[in-house]
Amino acid sequence: MINLLGMTLMQLQELCAAEGFPKFTAKQVCDWLYKKRAESIETMTNLSLAQRARLSEVAYIGREAPVRCQVSRDGTKKYLFGLGVEAVYIPDDDRATLCVSCQRGCKMGCKFCVTGQQGFHGHLAAGDILNQLFSIPEFESLTNVVFMGMGEPMDNLDAVLDACAVLTSDWGLGWSPKRITVSTVGIIPSMKRFLDECPCHLAVSLHNAVPQERLAMMPVQKAYPLNQVLALLRQYDWSGQRRLSFEYTMFRGENDDLGHAAKLVEALKGLECRVNLIRFHESDEAPYKTSMPSTIAAFQNYLNRHGVTCTLRASRGQDIDAACGLLAGRQE
Repeated sequence: MINLLGMTLMQLQELCAAEGFPKFTAKQVCDWLYKKRAESIETMTNLSLAQRARLSEVAYIGREAPVRCQVSRDGTKKYLFGLGVEAVYIPDDDRATLCVSCQRGCKMGCKFCVTGQQGFHGHLAAGDILNQLFSIPEFESLTNVVFMGMGEPMDNLDAVLDACAVLTSDWGLGWSPKRITVSTVGIIPSMKRFLDECPCHLAVSLHNAVPQERLAMMPVQKAYPLNQVLALLRQYDWSGQRRLSFEYTMFRGENDDLGHAAKLVEALKGLECRVNLIRFHESDEAPYKTSMPSTIAAFQNYLNRHGVTCTLRASRGQDIDAACGLLAGRQE
């Protein structure tokens, strides 16, 4: 059986052609899926009864409600889905962001990430990614989506690109690409394809600009060194609508002194970008400690004084393990 949710217009055209349906049927199905957000094929009333019956034999709409919702003291909500993946809803004044997952677990093995310590258990299809949006009661209030949950988006790029296409295309939800940010640890071949094919924002997990120290934290540094990642990024124009940002988690005594700040400024010199500092959220699975607030402030001030736009990301949902790096998909 084929999950219609997550299929692009082109994929639906291929499916409808294979079933002998008129060419315009694919657009009708697309409208039901993404504009009317139908939950069953039976509700697609401008398809004939025969078409609906046949479509029901080969396909379904993969809408599945979350199995659990945890609510933080700060209003953040963490949703657990049956596949063992989590999404985090983050309300903030006039913004509402959903942090979505693209894999069950992760292959990257970053030493500071709880998700990475769980190992890899499978890719999510585009429909599984989009279900995280479509199935929550706050869907209508969403202003932004970030692919920063469980998994490495560039390791499941086909599904991520299809999901982004649904979100941004006229035949889909029609969102501006500026509402979507996709993260990566820096898998160069997939990152190049993403930059060539998708107009959404990019966020690169950097965390340390000293090569050997970054390698100790992030095994991906061996296959795709940071200098090569940055060389690729310099080939693209970042002065327009698409934004480039770098994620930098602060670890006490590991990457948070002004020497590391200077290395970071040197690495990013001339690149139109911003740096998001992240407070490390301590866990039993990671050997690091949180940097002191004064240290973080000094690091941030150094970057801003030296021409690198730098902000400190607010920690949200830490009391329900919904903050950065804490998603593990644990089921009671």
